[in-house]
Amino acid sequence: MRRMLFVPAVQPPVTTSAAAWCFAFVEGQLLLPADEAARFAPQPWPAIEPWLGRSERRHYLGLLEGVDCWALALAELPTGWRRVPLRAAMLQFGEPLMALAGRAAQVLEWDRAHRHCGVCGTPTELQPAERARRCPACGHTAYPRISPAMMVLVWREGEVLLARSPHYAPGVYSALAGFVEAGESLEECVHREVAEEVGVRVRELRYFGSQSWPFPHSLMVAYTARWAEGDIVPQAGEIEDARWYPLDALPKIPPRFSISGHLIGDTVRWLGGPEPGATASVVQR
Repeated sequence: MRRMLFVPAVQPPVTTSAAAWCFAFVEGQLLLPADEAARFAPQPWPAIEPWLGRSERRHYLGLLEGVDCWALALAELPTGWRRVPLRAAMLQFGEPLMALAGRAAQVLEWDRAHRHCGVCGTPTELQPAERARRCPACGHTAYPRISPAMMVLVWREGEVLLARSPHYAPGVYSALAGFVEAGESLEECVHREVAEEVGVRVRELRYFGSQSWPFPHSLMVAYTARWAEGDIVPQAGEIEDARWYPLDALPKIPPRFSISGHLIGDTVRWLGGPEPGATASVVQR
């Protein structure tokens, strides 16, 4: 299937498209049609213009296959629409709508959090040529923040190491993950987090892939790593449970829309196991 082309931009073109994708949020929740059977689709301009006029914040995102894309923050729920938590909404989207919904959420959150300068407190101003807010008093410029985090699936012959945090949905296990510290490389972060969270050492790190994760502004960078030595010792307060699972007997795992679901599923198949969906319960929430 051909991938839909998205071209990012800060300013809308002189000539707008006849309809536009509107990723509108009310109190942090994405708006979807009230009729659950209706498809989320570009809206004609007569329907969009009132939203733009009532929006608390609005940002142009770019063009998806030649169709304008907007991120909007609204104060009230428009007639004919319903609010849906972003994570639940993303489950319904394929690429690239999932990525665009996340981009919209992150841009709006960045705008909300940087209305005033973090150095001197002066109200900031949007810049026309780039995605930035600049302080007119001291010149400090704030760009959308990205917080890099690593994820790693540790494996050994016939097994993968899965763990669960206390904040996970009941019964759900996933790969290990953690944020990169200042002055640390991604690879150093992998070794540190694995040692801290489960007390084992790893080798043979392999890059798997990355995913923008808008909760609120993370970039998840995933690896696989081979177990080298050590017994599992879960980190108190961080890891509720961690254990080795046979490739054909996995617990509940994240859905495929997340990079953790892809990482676990693809690695299990690479190691010679069955597609996890055939043996494990996949969480859809």
